[in-house]
Parts: sequence; C-alpha cells; structure tokens
Amino acid sequence: MAVQSLSEGRSPALSRLLRSSALHSVVAAVLVGALFLVGTGADPVAAYGSVIGGALGPDGIGSTLTTGTSILGLAVALALPMRAGLLNLGGDGQLVLGGIAAAATGLYVPLPAPLAVAAALLAGMVAGGAYAALAAVCQNRFGVPLLVSSLLLGYPAMSFASYLARFPLKEDGSSLPQTRPLPDGVALPAFGSSTVTVGLVLVVLAAAVFAFADARTATGYEIRMTGLNPRFAAYAGVDRPRLTLRLMGLSGAVAGLVGAIGVLSFPYRFIDGSLTAAGHTWTGLTAALLASAAPLGTAVAALFFAALDVGGLAMERATEVPRELTQVLQAVVIVFLAARLRLTWRRAAKTARGKGDL
Repeated sequence: MAVQSLSEGRSPALSRLLRSSALHSVVAAVLVGALFLVGTGADPVAAYGSVIGGALGPDGIGSTLTTGTSILGLAVALALPMRAGLLNLGGDGQLVLGGIAAAATGLYVPLPAPLAVAAALLAGMVAGGAYAALAAVCQNRFGVPLLVSSLLLGYPAMSFASYLARFPLKEDGSSLPQTRPLPDGVALPAFGSSTVTVGLVLVVLAAAVFAFADARTATGYEIRMTGLNPRFAAYAGVDRPRLTLRLMGLSGAVAGLVGAIGVLSFPYRFIDGSLTAAGHTWTGLTAALLASAAPLGTAVAALFFAALDVGGLAMERATEVPRELTQVLQAVVIVFLAARLRLTWRRAAKTARGKGDL
C-alpha cells in the first residue's frame, strides 16, 4: 500500500526518469565496472569515489568544465541531425576545419583583438557548416548515404588542415606541426586563473537554443516528426532534402565553433592532431546516442562523460586502476542501451501484431 501511494505521488518527470533506458544503461555499466574492479582486486567504492572527487573536486572541476566544453559542443552538433534520424559521422573533419579557419583568420585578419576573436569564431562556424552541408548535397544530389558521405569527407578535411599547419601556416623554426601563435589578445577570455573560457558559455548557449527550438518552434516539431516517422513527415509536407541540408549546415557550424574555441584557448594556435586526439567527437556522439538526441539529456550525458574522462585520471593516480576503465564504462553504456532499445522495439512489434490479429 505504501509503495503504491509512493508511486502515485511521483511526478511524471521522475517516473519517466526512473523508466529511462539511459538511466538503466548507466546503472548497469556502473555495476559491470564494479565487477571488473573486484576481479582485479581493486576496491570499487574507492575507485568510483576517486572518479567523483577527481572530476568534481576543487582540483578537477576546472578540467571537467574545460573538457565538457568540447564534449558538450560536439554532442549538440551531432544531436541536431540525429533528432531527425540523420547521422553525421564527419564531426572530426568539421572540427579541424573550424579550428584551422579560426587560426588563419586570427593570424591574418587586420582587426582589433576583440573583433578578430569574433571573426575567428565566425570563420570556424562557416568552414564547418559549409563542409557539413557538402555531405548533405552528396546525399540529396547524388544519392550517397549521409552516413557514408559525412564519414569519408572527414579524411580530406583533416589532411588539408594538416597540410596548412605543416607548411603555409607553420611556425618558423619549430619541429612541431603547428601554426604560429595567435597575436596578443586574440584569445577567448578565461574565468579567473582557470582553463575554463567563455567558450563554455558559447556551447551552453548553443545547447539552450537547440532545446528552445526543439520544444517551442514549428521547425523543431518538423525535426522530431521526421526522426520518429520520415514517411509520415513527407506526407505532411516536410521537405526532407532541404531539412537535411539545413541540419547538416547547423551541425557542422557548431562543430566548427568547437574547433575555433579550441584554437582560441590555450595554447592559442592550431596543432595538428590536437583537436581530435582526445576523441571528443566520438564521446559527443555517444552522449547524443545515450540521450536519443534529446537536448537536455544530451547536455547531461555530455557532462557525465566529461566527468568520467577527467575522473579516470584521478582514479588511476589514487588506486592504480587504469583510466581505460572509464572508456569501458562508456562502451558498456551503449551496449546496454542498444540491447534495451532492441527489446523495447520487439515488444512494440509484438503488441502491434497482437492488435492486428484482433
């Protein structure tokens, strides 16, 4: 009786959270990780405690927010087309094009420092957005699946950025494949003495605009409807090729913005491979998948994975458990989520067949 009254007293939001596939997948991954730790002779409580303390403690919160800036931005970028059932796998290419465009703009545009920063951010967004739109054109005009075109277009983009960093824009006398440092003042302001910059505010604003458009605009409704049932959306008059072009352009623009933020933050230059080495694009994709591209859930998942990434280093130092465990947790989350969604779809199909028989 008490349990029933407690269930009836729950808010709808809490009930949805407790039934969420994403929550169940995270809990299952944590339990599997605990079994791995026990199997290696480590203390799961101490290991997870060090992850939380390392990510959210005074010494780690700055690193978590800095890492979260990139992961959140890329998660939003990839969730935008995913909301309509489209998969953009070219985030790395759009990211580095945004970074190299920002570096070139900051080095060569003769503007006062604040205007040069704004121009570099805009150049990064234009470069990333235009290149992502090219993948949409390949699908709309030539029938190349977006998944294939976006993925394959990423490689020439990264090669082109690498060429620019190693030759035309290379710092004289340096043995590293990096551009010259940006002029004094051409940088995003940081919060105090931390490594967290205004870039965090920019990606949070991007996430907020995504959430508002998704929930409050006709375009957001069209995007959700296309993702749920493309055939019905086409019957309702949604121009899918045009929507694909717009969403890919926006997706690439946000990815390019993240690249520009990376260049306009320490070390204030473009270094070949630095933007993609950490794998934040794929972590952002994982966050978007975990949340089914829902704006708020994507943001929460992105920050969760950022905390795992930073906390893994603290766990390795404190308990000698390899930080790769956090990557295993991310993989297990997706495996459990995919399995649970598969079961949900099979139940729905059986229910539909049962109603058809009636």
